[in-house]
Amino acid sequence: TLAKATPEGARDYLVPSRVNKGKFYALPQSPQIFKQLFMISGFDRYMQVVKCYRDEDLRKDRQPEFTQIDIEMSFVNQDDVLEVNEKFVKYLMKEVMGVDIKIPFRRLTYEEAMNKFGSDKPDLRFGLELQDVTEIVKKSDFKIFQEAEIVKCIVVDKSFSRKEIDKLTELVKIYKAKGLAYLPGNFEGGISKFVSSIKENITKSLNLKEGRTAFFVADKANVVYDALGALRNELAEKLGLTKEGYEFAWVIDFPMFEWSEEENRYVSMHHPFTMPKVNSAKELDGDLSKIPSIAHDLTLNGVEVAGGSVRIHDEEIQSKIFDLLGISKEEARKKFGFLLDALSYGAPPHAGIAYGLDRLVMLLTGSSSIREVIAFPKTKNAEDLMMDAPSDVTKEQLDELGLKKG
Repeated sequence: TLAKATPEGARDYLVPSRVNKGKFYALPQSPQIFKQLFMISGFDRYMQVVKCYRDEDLRKDRQPEFTQIDIEMSFVNQDDVLEVNEKFVKYLMKEVMGVDIKIPFRRLTYEEAMNKFGSDKPDLRFGLELQDVTEIVKKSDFKIFQEAEIVKCIVVDKSFSRKEIDKLTELVKIYKAKGLAYLPGNFEGGISKFVSSIKENITKSLNLKEGRTAFFVADKANVVYDALGALRNELAEKLGLTKEGYEFAWVIDFPMFEWSEEENRYVSMHHPFTMPKVNSAKELDGDLSKIPSIAHDLTLNGVEVAGGSVRIHDEEIQSKIFDLLGISKEEARKKFGFLLDALSYGAPPHAGIAYGLDRLVMLLTGSSSIREVIAFPKTKNAEDLMMDAPSDVTKEQLDELGLKKG
């Protein structure tokens, strides 16, 4: 696990080298590159249980160190990976949980998942699908609706108090929504006066009636999806709509790239070794937001439990992806020379997936946090209370490593 720092998404945990002062190992975020090299070297299948490390903000289903069930296969396509893993999960659920689940699992494209559920890991145990009302509400007298990129809503079979709506408004603001508009089915209160001119149209479109409430978010697409996706889950829990059981689903056709506001550029949505859905490097020119990838996530009850992709096995396509990500030829050679060299010898088509073992155990045991299924977990502040880590080290230790305390 003493590897090389590479840009893969989260921050690396770095380990200073005493022998090679000023240089650092990185603890692997996932064994992505290693398993690709195995495939290129002639292994045709590979499975391991492996530790991974990511220096990212923690939450109930994240820890800085975690375990993956890691799978890779040569001479396969995406359908092969999905079918093999459906059988694996079916066997796992029967042996461990005593539950028979049906395969094949439902498949959703990324676009479909976001449009209907506001999430790329939708909980399919209840409805409350998002409805697009952008064109309808543009004809209203509500300026916020008129100027928004998109407007979507969720319709619920319930009336809400002002106090309840205030709490829901605070929730969507966490996801950068400026507010939460609501419309009672009887058109009394909320934004009723701003949409009275389109009352008939909006009532018919949303099937609004007494005792129902529509909640709207108007903003950029990513804000609308994030806010309403979170609101959908909150409303389902609040109203007791979530059915018992296990709803597995695949999400496929993820975008190859996503825009990073922090870096002001496109970055890989998964990682830079994901195969784009193209036949040659020439097809990668144009609007980067429109390029799909051959990636796949497995979701269970609204949680991502596994993720993977078909890997790039063409040296020209891999070089082009690095170029589109703003990684120069010199930087690519410095960071990924070993991989580019391996690809140049001729690599088989290969693909894989990795399960978050701790996260899967958390769901199957009905635990509310990943910390409940890990011995000696870290707190929200990434501290180990038993070992009192992280901790200070001596000046002598820092001197040996050629480091100074900041």
